[in-house]
Amino acid sequence: MAPLKFRKIAVLGYRSVGKSSLTIQFVEGQFIECYDPTIENTFNKTINFDGQDFYLQLVDTAGQDEYSMFSRSHTVDVHGYVLVYSVTSMKSFEVIKVIHSKLLDMVGKIHRPSSPHYAPPLEPPCFCQMCRIPTVLVANKRDLSKQRVVQTEEGKKLADSWGAAFLESSAKQNDTTVQIFKMIIQEIEKADGCTRDRKCDMM
Repeated sequence: MAPLKFRKIAVLGYRSVGKSSLTIQFVEGQFIECYDPTIENTFNKTINFDGQDFYLQLVDTAGQDEYSMFSRSHTVDVHGYVLVYSVTSMKSFEVIKVIHSKLLDMVGKIHRPSSPHYAPPLEPPCFCQMCRIPTVLVANKRDLSKQRVVQTEEGKKLADSWGAAFLESSAKQNDTTVQIFKMIIQEIEKADGCTRDRKCDMM
C-alpha cells in the first residue's frame, strides 16, 4: 500500500462567498448557512484519489477584500489553492483577481521585465500549464440562478488565463463539492510531476 500523502490546501476568497460552507460540506457533509467570516479555521480529511490516499489539511481563511494584507501563512507549506467567488456577486469576482495577483507576488512566480530591479532568471522559466501554481477557481452559489451576475463563460475565461482548473458549485446542494478537492489534488500532482521532470531534465 502506498504511503499516505500530506497536502495542505488554502481556501481563499471574498467575504460571504461560501468558502466555509464548501469546506464544511466536504469535511463533515453538512451545509452551514451562517458562519463568522472573521474566523480562520483548519480542517482535516483523508480522501482517496486515483488509488492514492491523501491526508488533506484545509485552511479555511477569513474573508479577504482588495485591501486585505496577504498573510504569509497562506503560502508557507501550502501545496495548492481553492479560490472562491460567488456567481451572485461581481464584487467577489473582481476581488478574486486581486487575491490571485497577491498570491503570485507572495510566492514569487510573477515576472516584471519592466522593473529596474528585474534580473533574468538563471534558468528559463517554465510556462507550461502544469508548472503554474496549483489552483482551482470555484464559482459558488450556482443554485441561485435568478441572482446570477457572473456568467459561466467569464469564470472559465479567467481560469484559463491563469492556467487553473474551473468548476461551478453549490455548497447548499452539495453539488460538485467533492470534485473541487479532487481537482485541486490533481492540479497539485500535475505540478509536482512537472517539477520533478524539470529537475531530471536539468541534471
